Amino acid sequence: MGAEKLGSDLKFIWNYAGNCLTNQHGDINYTHEVLSDESKCEFILVWDTVMTDSAKYADLLLPDAMRSEQMNLQTQGYSEYYTAVVVGTPAQEPPGECRSNYDVCADIADRFGLKDEFTEGRTHDDWVEYLYKKGAQADDKMPSWEQIKEQGVYKRALEPAIGLKSFRDDPDEHPLATPSGKIEIYSETLAGLNDTWELAEDEVINPIPVFSEGFHGYGSVTSEFPLYCSGFHHKSRTHSSFGFIEELEKVARQQLWINPADAEPRNIMDGDMLAVKSPVGEIRIEAKVTPRIVPGTVGIPQGAWHKADMFGDKIDTGGCVNTLTAYKPSPLAKGNGTAHSMIVQVSKA
Repeated sequence: MGAEKLGSDLKFIWNYAGNCLTNQHGDINYTHEVLSDESKCEFILVWDTVMTDSAKYADLLLPDAMRSEQMNLQTQGYSEYYTAVVVGTPAQEPPGECRSNYDVCADIADRFGLKDEFTEGRTHDDWVEYLYKKGAQADDKMPSWEQIKEQGVYKRALEPAIGLKSFRDDPDEHPLATPSGKIEIYSETLAGLNDTWELAEDEVINPIPVFSEGFHGYGSVTSEFPLYCSGFHHKSRTHSSFGFIEELEKVARQQLWINPADAEPRNIMDGDMLAVKSPVGEIRIEAKVTPRIVPGTVGIPQGAWHKADMFGDKIDTGGCVNTLTAYKPSPLAKGNGTAHSMIVQVSKA
């Protein structure tokens, strides 16, 4: 506690229900080298329902039960127009050795003599019922437990809300969580971080909103990599989820969008197989020649599953955009700021 940095490297990774070790992580080729070096992280556990690209790095691979194979409860937290609760019962039993994470963790707790403390005497299904009923106690409009199991979905409209209304009505009584208690156009806190943090020469933490092209952003193209490339979300996937389903791949193919003005001098026709190179990687992807993207910019849907011989040429035939993204944490949040910004060259494969 209170240390400026970790005293040792991360030695163990527990990756549950996610494809972020590689596929959804910037610079897959670099990440591969880090994960393959057992002098760094010594053990990786992956727990999932399908064999993702990230799962290939597991020392121990555990098969999870799918949501449709266990009682599940979720709330709708993304909409400002309605609220909802969804309760699903199993459509089938988990096959083979697939088990819910709750049941496995309960068994681990039992090995440590802590099962009762962990489960509080409830099974997985008991917890779903308990949590639903606790919520229903605070809202008499919600269906009963038996009703929600039967109907599956409960949804209702929300009343319109005004953001920061209490602050707007009485800013002295309801100040914001800023040093001044007000909306700050210029942030002294950010200015202080910029002055005191150790930053690279090309990094700055701006105290006011400014336009920055960013690392490998628009305007940073070179003669070797003359096209700006932007990643975007695709209609056949949720990030990388469902990216392994062949039927979806066929009806909504992974394609690079390129303007005719950029395609013509490269002799690229609609449907051609392309080689796309960035400073850190190379992919193969089908061409979609369209005026719906501006000249000088190409677009690649994010989330496609990485498919490459990582101990050979490392050329990604799956067209995963993160084979092209560089690893460059942003100055403030330390997130990978180039997730949708690349510079590339495109040619016929």
